[in-house]
Amino acid sequence: MLERIHAPEDLRAVSPRDLNTLAAEIRQTLIDTVAERGGHLASNLGVVELTLALHRVFDTRVDKVLFDVGHQVYTHKLLTGRKAGFAALRSEGGVSGFPKRAESCHDAFETGHASTAISAALGFARARDALHEEHAVVALVGDGALTGGLCYEALNDAGSRQTQLIVLLNDNKMSIAQNVGALSRYLTRLRGSRRWISAKRTVKRGLSGIPIVGRPLARLIERIKRMVKLLLVPGEFFEALGFAYLGPIDGHDVATLERTLVDALNLRCPVVVHAVTQKGRGYARAERQPETFHGVAPFFLERGGPHGATDRALSADVAGSTLQRLAEKDARIAAITAAMPQGTGLSAFAEKYPDRFFDVGIAEEHAMTLAAGMAAGGLRPVFAVYSSFLQRSIDQLLHDVCLQRLPVLVLSGHAGFVAGDGATHQGVYDLSMLRAMPGLTILSPCDAAELREMIAYALTMDTPCVIRYPKTLPERLPGEFTPGLWRTVAAGDTVALIGAGHTVETALSVRALLGLGAVYSASSIVPLDNRALDAMKSYPLIAVLEESQRNGGLSEAVLSYFEGNRPVLRFAVPGIVPDKQSLPGLAEACGLDAETIANGIREALS
Repeated sequence: MLERIHAPEDLRAVSPRDLNTLAAEIRQTLIDTVAERGGHLASNLGVVELTLALHRVFDTRVDKVLFDVGHQVYTHKLLTGRKAGFAALRSEGGVSGFPKRAESCHDAFETGHASTAISAALGFARARDALHEEHAVVALVGDGALTGGLCYEALNDAGSRQTQLIVLLNDNKMSIAQNVGALSRYLTRLRGSRRWISAKRTVKRGLSGIPIVGRPLARLIERIKRMVKLLLVPGEFFEALGFAYLGPIDGHDVATLERTLVDALNLRCPVVVHAVTQKGRGYARAERQPETFHGVAPFFLERGGPHGATDRALSADVAGSTLQRLAEKDARIAAITAAMPQGTGLSAFAEKYPDRFFDVGIAEEHAMTLAAGMAAGGLRPVFAVYSSFLQRSIDQLLHDVCLQRLPVLVLSGHAGFVAGDGATHQGVYDLSMLRAMPGLTILSPCDAAELREMIAYALTMDTPCVIRYPKTLPERLPGEFTPGLWRTVAAGDTVALIGAGHTVETALSVRALLGLGAVYSASSIVPLDNRALDAMKSYPLIAVLEESQRNGGLSEAVLSYFEGNRPVLRFAVPGIVPDKQSLPGLAEACGLDAETIANGIREALS
């Protein structure tokens, strides 16, 4: 059946009795593709019916449907003419793993980070009203997005005016599953009925017109209604913000979803539709371990294990095990994550030290200020976060940590190029921001052994520190870590090749192509190693390689140090990261592959 769906209008021709068959085919396609290509599996398996219902009710060429978090978009892509590219999901020539405006007219807004869709949807709605247009605006929110404070800022604003906006809440935690029953379905249908709403208004007006007893009686009925709703309907919070509330409903029942979305559209006001779903539905391993199968590398379907073996260390595991070891000797060490204990390597720490582990949800700003308060209170907090998500807490890092010189350690993983997740998840933007922070030490390990030593050293400092590292690292490269100094990874002449993190390995490849050159690891980005830089003045040429922005990055710092007195070649990211999915593709597109760098150095030397 999926082969017959070339556009959303084809979906509307599918009979209701065939929708379950179509949903099963979609799930199998998702499982097979993610097993081959990697990606976000459990969350997408949970929103198949939600996405089917959205496309049967709304026309996404005109209506604006925003997905939050954007990784829930796989079924949407299959239904909007992108099946051919879906087989190469998150690979060169295939579809992106997130909404992408340049990819399809059906992708209204790019949502790579969580909790943004309600704000953006409200913006779409207000633009629609200002331009006297009529289309619907829907934000599909869930998979943890409502743990982010930005959602509540948007909900508070949206409820202040009666702008037509639908928030479809994908509740996949099953916290209110007991409410999804016959009575709940009846009450939801009743609350969305125009006749019911009209009858309520008529009764209220009628009672208010009765002399003496009318108004008190109307107030009594309103109080009784609220008491009943508190017992039977979990939507009081949203209604207090000015939203109508419909739900909870079964998020895997397409017919119920369709009816409720039509009712929400007809209310012509801000509405929350609360749907309960099962994360990982349709793949038993993902149902049992939704966090493990949230974002996965290619894996074997039969046993759920990853493809192949590697001699590289997963940096998050190195960081997590190091913290756990150090915490055995120092009771002040506490770990913080923003809804990513597994991705940041903290799951084992959380199990061993539950009283010293804090998962704050998708709330990076709160996590940073929480760490500041903990540090001021005498603890040694460690905030583990991806580089691209660290950007969300830059203001708190400045005001609450750096200006007070508090000993907060930030472990910034996935620094540099990131394969498969598109522009929003690249770890190339934060360094330029971090270098502007007063009193902040920035370290960058080139191997797993150095990462372990850096964490131990940083936890002895009495000032803030960020350690940036890529997703994987080799276990050990030549040279030793010395705080504040750069490592000489390979000796040589003619050109000094300076790398940081992953680009140290690139520098070694460049050296092999050239047959000359010394390789340095900029272990300390802030402060710079002045002794190493002074020693480089004897080289005819200096080249800096970094998977960071050219403006404000390491190469700019080196260039500034020499004040134009030494020739410095800068190989860095020139601006927005090109639309490439693989690490080699990203490096080549930014001129950071070994061959391009070697050719640039040869030309400069000649």
